[in-house]
Amino acid sequence: MTCCYDRRDVGLLLLRLGTGGVLAAHGAQKLLGWFGGGGIEGTGQAMEAMGYVPGKRSATMAGLAEAGGGLLLAMGLATPAAGAAAAGAMAGAAAVHAPHGFFAQGGGYEYAASLGLTATGLAVTGPGRLSVDAALGHAVNRNWMVPVAFAVTAAATAVVVGGRNRRMRRAAEGEQEPLFD
Repeated sequence: MTCCYDRRDVGLLLLRLGTGGVLAAHGAQKLLGWFGGGGIEGTGQAMEAMGYVPGKRSATMAGLAEAGGGLLLAMGLATPAAGAAAAGAMAGAAAVHAPHGFFAQGGGYEYAASLGLTATGLAVTGPGRLSVDAALGHAVNRNWMVPVAFAVTAAATAVVVGGRNRRMRRAAEGEQEPLFD
């Protein structure tokens, strides 16, 4: 039996490598301080300031979702779980940037949304034949795993982002804009 790869397989490989590589690099910034990142300490402090508490745990979870999800996406391994984890992390990032509008130029959520939607698309579509999942006979890439992975991720993301939003609202309620300049 001969194996033929078509342009869809190559396209999925390129999407996986590009998106997974970017996500893994962002996770390495958070976890290890690589590529100019703050590591757990610095990222933890930043996460606290953004309303994600406790900061160190939030930095660790976000870093693992990005680095782990990114590496797994790049390899095409456990693609539903990898894509869902990365999408959940990007939903958390988008929540921070949403008040600044859509475009990243103004601090908006454009970049996080693009990465999250690409990771989601890869999880739903599958990794293609040029992947570890394909080499393993899709043992950890079954159709039923897609809705399960996204249901678990959506629930966890709703709890985390909802808690952050409540904390941010409470903090803002204590602040009042000056009546006169």
